[in-house]
Amino acid sequence: MKNPTYVAELQNKLGAPSSETVESLRLLKAFLRLAPDQRCDVIELVERLAAQPPGDPSLS
Repeated sequence: MKNPTYVAELQNKLGAPSSETVESLRLLKAFLRLAPDQRCDVIELVERLAAQPPGDPSLS
C-alpha cells in the first residue's frame, strides 16, 4: 500500500474515508497491539461505561 499511484487510484474509486473511520481504524490497531489480558480489561471498561446512565459519577 506504499505505492502512491495505487493509493491515489484507490482513493479515486472509493473516496476519502471519514475522520471517524480513520480514528476507528487507529483505535482497532492499538487494541490489537494490547496483550490479551489488557484487551479483556478494555472490553470490561467499555461494557461498564455503556451500562452506566449518562451523568453517573460512579466511574469518575
